[in-house]
Amino acid sequence: MSLPPLHLDAQDMCQTLLRIDTTNPPGNERPAADYLTGKLREVGYDVTVLESAPTRANLVARYRGTGKAAPLLLSAHLDVVEADATRWRQPPFSGVIADGCLWGRGAIDMKNMAAMSVAIMRRLAVDKPTLARDVIFAGVADEEAGCDHGSRFLVEQHPELVRAEYAIGESGGFSLHLAGTTYYPVQVAEKGLCWVKARFTGEPGHGSMPRRDSAVIKMSEAIARLGKTPLPVHATRYVQDFLAAVAVRQPRAAQPLLRLLSRPQLLARVLRLVPDLGTARSLGALLSNTASPTVVRAGNKTNVIPGVAEVEIDGRTLPGQSEADFLRELRAVLGPDVELEVIRSAPATVTEPVASPLYDVIARQVIAREPDAVVVPYMIPGFTDAKYFTQLGARWYGFSPVKIEQDSGIKFADMFHGHDERIPVAGLHWGTEVLSAVVHEFAAAG
Repeated sequence: MSLPPLHLDAQDMCQTLLRIDTTNPPGNERPAADYLTGKLREVGYDVTVLESAPTRANLVARYRGTGKAAPLLLSAHLDVVEADATRWRQPPFSGVIADGCLWGRGAIDMKNMAAMSVAIMRRLAVDKPTLARDVIFAGVADEEAGCDHGSRFLVEQHPELVRAEYAIGESGGFSLHLAGTTYYPVQVAEKGLCWVKARFTGEPGHGSMPRRDSAVIKMSEAIARLGKTPLPVHATRYVQDFLAAVAVRQPRAAQPLLRLLSRPQLLARVLRLVPDLGTARSLGALLSNTASPTVVRAGNKTNVIPGVAEVEIDGRTLPGQSEADFLRELRAVLGPDVELEVIRSAPATVTEPVASPLYDVIARQVIAREPDAVVVPYMIPGFTDAKYFTQLGARWYGFSPVKIEQDSGIKFADMFHGHDERIPVAGLHWGTEVLSAVVHEFAAAG
């Protein structure tokens, strides 16, 4: 059968996926999984669809190579975070094209990668190239809520379907414009997570007689301290290597300053003065463990001072930092009387060594299209499905490529979980062609 041009096939599938509401919770990834399954079966794939719970669907498809080399995995999660439609310029589940962009929750995180990957898989099935490696696509559930119903489920219960030597997923491959140079970060490390429930106790009482020692007051004061007190800075090679790569392409007059900023303690102080809050937040999160209060609970009646107040804290840990290290730093800010309960914990994920044949192919294909660009290894502050796929031995690279023009008004980091998430249509086309070239070159060479 004949297919649309690769980039248009990806655009059409991305647009359809954006119109399917897979907000997690509850997830309900089944309609998205069924849609992609149909597109893959249309060209002859034997697709495996597995539900870890009702409507929590995962799909896996494999293009068979000669087996001379181990498989390459392409991964994308199908769930998205919630969207407040009242704050969007376009409806978040419309998939509308406006201002040169495709709009919708998941346009960047990460239904674009699902669409690009399936377009590539469809093209493989029709063209039937001889490849040394199998190419596997896994469209998974539940990444936004911790991966239990998605990559963790597949790795722990169906490892034979997704075992690979290398894996490509989120998050990297986007245009980053700094001082006249365009960089393309490739994720080679991601922070660990330590989600904590902090519990404060105090004397209960009648709401008509305020208590300064109430659990709610103790908690609120501790949260305020957490918001004002940065956790200790820890140097990591991932940030230092990234800054060194950036420094090489900056004007000679700026080199002494950039060398100073490669010292994490100094960089942490300078970032407080950076007017671009998005950049400051992104870099700052890579210098220390972080703790963000996210969920607060206390009391049941307006006229009763509760004896217990709790706050859930999203903690992220740097490579080399343990759960115990994080809890010690957290307690130093919250105070000695707080009770800390770990809800969920996982260590940082790193790809070592960074250099590999796949990394070289990624860099070569990007530079072939943008000779003046620089490809750099990068650490992200969040977590991805790499947490679980790497447990099967895969070397993970975050590379879901998209070209973002400097004057587009779009900042990649602001698109993740933000209002008005969108992807430039031309940037999606560019990313599809780059990812396809990477897959073909790497899988063919074996």
